[in-house]
Amino acid sequence: MIVLLDTNNGDHDKCADELGGEIGQLLTPLTRRLLRHPTAPWAVDNGAYASFSASMFLSLLERNLQHREHCLFVTVPDVVGSARRTLEVFEHWKARLAGWPLALACQDGQEHLPIPWDEIAAVFIGGSTNWKCSPHAAHIISAAKMFDKWVHVGRVNTPGRFDHFEKLGVNSIDGSGVSQYSHMRFAIADRHDQHALDLP
Repeated sequence: MIVLLDTNNGDHDKCADELGGEIGQLLTPLTRRLLRHPTAPWAVDNGAYASFSASMFLSLLERNLQHREHCLFVTVPDVVGSARRTLEVFEHWKARLAGWPLALACQDGQEHLPIPWDEIAAVFIGGSTNWKCSPHAAHIISAAKMFDKWVHVGRVNTPGRFDHFEKLGVNSIDGSGVSQYSHMRFAIADRHDQHALDLP
């Protein structure tokens, strides 16, 4: 499982050592960091969890257009907490993002709605913490793997949550805490040595 980092730390080898696994880069319009290694694993988030800016999002994509063939996925703009509204936004944005490998951000309620499997390269498991860790999200992850789609999970900052999604076989995760703090990376690296892992 690859950990995609959005970090100022230029020493990715150090982060990889602290985590004890493979890492890549997650670009977001919120921080506008430069792509360091275009041929290494990288992806694009849309920043909607905090505050979506269409102009900043499109500018980020334009800046990295020449490296598009190496991008794992671009998260199509979404409405946090609402799968129905997210699907409507997806329909509006998909044509504007043609040529990029698209990821649908799955939100609370997605279990009751269809997923446009033929139009996406990935699913990004978002939503509330309870929903993200629910059987509904696990079912979507299982289906995505059967469709041979990349599976990414956002906001994975605890050893318990990391362990949970690793066991589900997701391809990549991200987390603001994991990106910023060595002690969180060490905690994840040491997760198998802990007696109790809290999922939330």
